[in-house]
Amino acid sequence: MNPSRILLRSVFCASAVAALGSIGQAQEREAPPVREVQEIPLPGVQGRLDHFTIDAKRKRVIFSGLGNNTVQVVDVFAGRMIHQIEGLAEPQGTLYLAEWDKLYVANSADGHVSVFDGTKFTLVDRIDFGEGSDPDNLRYDAAAKKIYLGYGEGAIAVIDPTTNKRLPTEYKFEGHPEGFQLETKGPRIFVNVADTKNIQVIDRRTGKIVSWALPNGHSANFPMVLDEAGRRVFVGTRKPSRLTVLDMDSGKVIASLPTAADMDDMFYDTARKRIYVAGGEGFLSVVQQVDADHYTDMGKFPTAIGTRTGAWYEKRDRLYIAAPPSGTLGARLLVFEAQTE
Repeated sequence: MNPSRILLRSVFCASAVAALGSIGQAQEREAPPVREVQEIPLPGVQGRLDHFTIDAKRKRVIFSGLGNNTVQVVDVFAGRMIHQIEGLAEPQGTLYLAEWDKLYVANSADGHVSVFDGTKFTLVDRIDFGEGSDPDNLRYDAAAKKIYLGYGEGAIAVIDPTTNKRLPTEYKFEGHPEGFQLETKGPRIFVNVADTKNIQVIDRRTGKIVSWALPNGHSANFPMVLDEAGRRVFVGTRKPSRLTVLDMDSGKVIASLPTAADMDDMFYDTARKRIYVAGGEGFLSVVQQVDADHYTDMGKFPTAIGTRTGAWYEKRDRLYIAAPPSGTLGARLLVFEAQTE
């Protein structure tokens, strides 16, 4: 397949010139690591698009339309938006839990986490974290059946999904928590704290917190993903635009590679051992994990300006990235298929 087809898009961003070297490397391959296969229109959606969650049983991706105070529900099998939840207050994090058929949405503007029925999308509860608390990312501990919410000037709260009540357990540190991940085979939470330019590592059993430093001169650390099998933590920074790999046990920096700029999400493809980085400059970076200590830049591939968030739908081998409106183009989901060389 000729990978130059991927490069033909109606709108090019100014940063394309800087990316030509990386794209050229990708073109030398027999097949690119990703291929755009679909665009799903998001009619009526305006402004910034934020974090995603997946309803795998119904084959849906669900995500925040922060810019117009909505949540979008897209049937990926049908390839269309099937519902829009309106009247929210700058929604950020989303979390769908199949066990209870509930959708949780963190509203940054009014300090509430809204709880919706996962079938009819009716509001069933609201959890108040206080005005100005800026609720953000949501994560789920399936073993302990607890929801974790990053919010405020440095806190992660815990919610009981059976009752939708806030639990007394809370972890405090300095700086607003950005992307964070729960260790599934251990007790730790790894938290990007961009305000303090470090990573906070929290032991959920003891509450003890250890700080890990970013490489010298690196800051604006937002996205994060884990490779627990390889004992690695992947962290993305915007200044400079890089993927940094850290040892999960010691915090030692293992590798650092340049990526697409203005990132807000990254994803780990466990089957192919790849990291996908969504950059708002209008490119998707793909990094191949050769082994736990070695990584190869597979290139940057055009998306659209402002495409910083999305979801890796592993069972479908698809990456869904949210593109906000631009010029004559409306908001849409860009769908990429992972390719195996």
